[in-house]
Amino acid sequence: MPAHANTLDGRVVAITGAARGIGRATAAALVRKGARVAIGDLDLELAEQTAGELGGDVVAVALDVTDPDSFAEFLDEAERRLGPLDVLINNAGIMPVVLQHEETDATARRILDINVHGVIFGSKLALQRMRPRGQGHIVNIASQAGKAAFGGLATYCASKHAVVGYTASLADEFYSTDIHATCVMPAIVATELSQGLPTPRLLKPVQPEDVANAIVAALERPRLNVHVPRSGGVVIAAMNALPARARRMLEKALGMEHGVRELDPSSRSAYESRAARDVTGVHEETREEQRA
Repeated sequence: MPAHANTLDGRVVAITGAARGIGRATAAALVRKGARVAIGDLDLELAEQTAGELGGDVVAVALDVTDPDSFAEFLDEAERRLGPLDVLINNAGIMPVVLQHEETDATARRILDINVHGVIFGSKLALQRMRPRGQGHIVNIASQAGKAAFGGLATYCASKHAVVGYTASLADEFYSTDIHATCVMPAIVATELSQGLPTPRLLKPVQPEDVANAIVAALERPRLNVHVPRSGGVVIAAMNALPARARRMLEKALGMEHGVRELDPSSRSAYESRAARDVTGVHEETREEQRA
């Protein structure tokens, strides 16, 4: 960790799924720090609107994170318009809520393609640009579900566990260099993705701006694991350290004994109708599904 905070002024940052939600809030926070930001999103029209509203050195580029060629074109265009890539923030993700015996194979593939393969594709492509310059930072947005288990989110939890492990492995590979990897693990964030989910007692939902500020702090002073809020990491660690029976008692005390199965279908129906729709492949997704 540097003795002084790294400056973000003039740094080139590419963010996936950044037309709204956590991605948009992060872009806004970085613009305030003087960064030059490329917003990648399936919904180019909304991304362009967001870029215009944020002002500063912000550009919008079409992006399908499940397609390596699309990802490469996104980073190429970002560098062409803004300069050499300094930071990649893998933010795009989806979270259908469904019990395993009801989940279709297409839904499972879609979750893994976006949440896991998209992160891997992007990280590899970013490293190809960062390694010759000997510096860079990859930030992967996981979730506290990456270190926990919640009924109704089995495949989503699997995808976020993968992101946590993948990011730690990246950090290990580049430990002695100026290339950094950070895994951000938010609790429930007040975005469309979390609408209708039950809220555990003592754990209030955080705002996208809270996550954005944590990302900025990690870029200024690199660290591997970032929990939002910080107390969430303590709760998850405590739950994982307990034997099964005691864990169940703690989950009940927090109102988490049913995972996310007790949700409000009416307020979540719009998101679920997109995220849980049967498709033959991820490339047929509607445009909103990568803008978590």
